[in-house]
Amino acid sequence: MANYEKLSKELSERIREDIEKCTRPNFAAKSSLAVRRDPTSDKESVWRPAYARDVDKIMHSPYYNRYTDKTQVFSFYKNDDITRRALHVQLVSRIARSIGYALNLNLDLIEAIALGHDIGHTPFGHAGERYISEVYQAETGRYFNHNVHSVRVLDGIFDHNITLDTLDGIVTHNGEFELSEYYPASISGFDEFDAMVESCYVDEQNVIKIVPSTLEGCVVRVCDIIAYLGKDRQDATKAKVVESDRSLGDDGIGTINAEIINNLEVNIIENSYGKPYIKLDAEHYLGMREAKRANYREIYKKDETARVLDETVKPMMQQMYEKLLRDLKAGDKSSPIFKHHIDFVLGNHYSSRIPYMETEPNQIVVDYMASMTDDYCAELYDFLFPNSNMNIKYHGYFEDLSK
Repeated sequence: MANYEKLSKELSERIREDIEKCTRPNFAAKSSLAVRRDPTSDKESVWRPAYARDVDKIMHSPYYNRYTDKTQVFSFYKNDDITRRALHVQLVSRIARSIGYALNLNLDLIEAIALGHDIGHTPFGHAGERYISEVYQAETGRYFNHNVHSVRVLDGIFDHNITLDTLDGIVTHNGEFELSEYYPASISGFDEFDAMVESCYVDEQNVIKIVPSTLEGCVVRVCDIIAYLGKDRQDATKAKVVESDRSLGDDGIGTINAEIINNLEVNIIENSYGKPYIKLDAEHYLGMREAKRANYREIYKKDETARVLDETVKPMMQQMYEKLLRDLKAGDKSSPIFKHHIDFVLGNHYSSRIPYMETEPNQIVVDYMASMTDDYCAELYDFLFPNSNMNIKYHGYFEDLSK
């Protein structure tokens, strides 16, 4: 039987009374204090506060559409009911906004961080991220990480003049590293932020160490985990990787997606209201950690997609990287890296701070490959290597996955 936890009567009454008397604790980021690289433009108005402007900028960014065809967890499934990255960022936003509303945080900032946090993600999920990082590191000694690249998309490739708080929340959102308590760490300005971002390029462990500077960033970080824990179980059931989402056990936080979301939301609100940090109690923290481990054990490492990715997509992406880098260095204007990427970037309000063609060539190749959707990446490989026997086989709409 489903078990949906509820806020304690005491806290529910306290929140209701605080709302009525306008005495709610306020640790929210103040949009009037938001900082941009160019302080002379994008000034907030009474109907478009600073972080709401960030939301608009992110949703209208040239790469936002591409969320639609990027793997969240399951590649190679022609199944419109399996989550893609576009839905994931919306789920993170919705869950984080629910918590943020109860805690009286800045909902516009939460939405901006959530909707932008994966905009730099690669095709084929974390496997694609790993493949690009491996070849990029071999060529340059630098590492690729989607958190960092999301900032590059919004603050480098396209100069959207996004606020520091939003960019900071995006780069520190690491949803693979759970904590029982999330304490924000202040940041002095863009100089410190730029140094933090650069540190992640040169040491791949730094992305785990960096911490959000706002409570809103902390909320999004934990909600990135909440959003995928149960949803990945739903998708694994549809893909016939597990028998049912209930088959992975309870771990004290519920078995189905709705239970997991509700129970973790309730626990965070119960333990964080009126505090300058975000907290899960020991039981729910351990439950979240164990549920994530169960997902890795029973879903991510068992799905045959992982093997297919390593055997096909990895060599395909490596070959594409090398080919595109050669074309770029040779100045081959007929290559897709010019016709589909550089021309696109330059035609979509590219940042004037650094002329794009002065960017280091490997970085341009990484920009292009990270921007690709799954289908585009596969089709580009066929275009570049028409005689290759390497190809991706999809599970079709009418395939019986139970066999």
